[in-house]
Amino acid sequence: MKFIHTADWHLGKLVHGVYMTEDQEYVLQKLIDLIKAEEPDALVIAGDLYDRSVPPTEAVKLLNDTLYTINVELGVPIIAISGNHDSGERLSFGSSWYRHSKLYMKGKWERGSQAINIQGVRFHLVPFTEPGPIRELYEMPSITSHHEAMKVIVDDIKSTIDQSVPNVLVGHAFVLGGKTTDSERTLSVGGSGCVGSELFEHFDYTALGHLHSPDAISHDSIHYAGSLMKYSFSEARQRKVVKIVEIMEKKVSVKERILEPKRDMRELEGYLSELMSVEFYQNQKLDDYLKVILLDEGGLIDPMNQLKQLYPNVLHLERKSAIRDRSLTGGSTDIHSRKKEGIDLFKRFYEDMTTTDWSSDKHEKVAAIINEVKAGRA
Repeated sequence: MKFIHTADWHLGKLVHGVYMTEDQEYVLQKLIDLIKAEEPDALVIAGDLYDRSVPPTEAVKLLNDTLYTINVELGVPIIAISGNHDSGERLSFGSSWYRHSKLYMKGKWERGSQAINIQGVRFHLVPFTEPGPIRELYEMPSITSHHEAMKVIVDDIKSTIDQSVPNVLVGHAFVLGGKTTDSERTLSVGGSGCVGSELFEHFDYTALGHLHSPDAISHDSIHYAGSLMKYSFSEARQRKVVKIVEIMEKKVSVKERILEPKRDMRELEGYLSELMSVEFYQNQKLDDYLKVILLDEGGLIDPMNQLKQLYPNVLHLERKSAIRDRSLTGGSTDIHSRKKEGIDLFKRFYEDMTTTDWSSDKHEKVAAIINEVKAGRA
């Protein structure tokens, strides 16, 4: 039996003000091409199909078209669960009749949930859930962490599991020891969002979502597929793959396939004159999504607009000197900046989020809005 393990599509993702939908559509077509070539018995999507609980219309259409192509046109069964970015209720709408075409979409955990049997392999679907709903469902006040909630769920599965056949758990969780990036939403604070790897020892393969690197954890039977694409510059050096899993009786083998993006997300570092020189940019893929770190120490005239003449998708610009200064101060702000309020705080937020200049026109408009709000409260 062969299946493709993928996760964390995050359809509708917005990165530095740019929607990734066009790029996601491109990569999903690569996935469809891979499915045609590999002819798997199933596709597994381990959570975070969307980037938010109420996704934009374009993201909904993209998911609908993609799943229709894979499930109906290619006839490949799909196993999918909700992640912490999804709305489980919305995602599982229609799941009772989706099953008739072997589209198994699970948005909410229920006691005594039955495994999905495909080609002799049993898939146990565990959508993301907070500890609270599991505490209420099982009437166990002692459940206060994700680990305790997952243990109760796994114990429920183990009560009816058939160990003589291959068992695959599909989940969305932060397994202890996994490496995070800026793109993953924190599940909780103080470590209570972590789940111990020992909980999954009864499964021949655990197909996980949530952490965006396929190398997030090193384990014989627990695997993260990683995200569909790079979604932050902290992922710039990550590999992006899907995992092709083959199970023969109880023996599992895993191989990886890279899905090449339309535009990569990477960092460039150098002096402005160097980055703008023909010798440098003629060897660059100019439409990639870029974070540029400038080494220049002195004043520069509108470096962002200069760079965008050659590199249209510069998303973030920093000065090496500013990074060094933050490092020397431990990343903390001084007492004067902590006392900033109103227009000064918004100006700083605007510059951090957009990397564009703060004009006098913008200052006047925002100041007028702030004053209007304050007058309304008086």
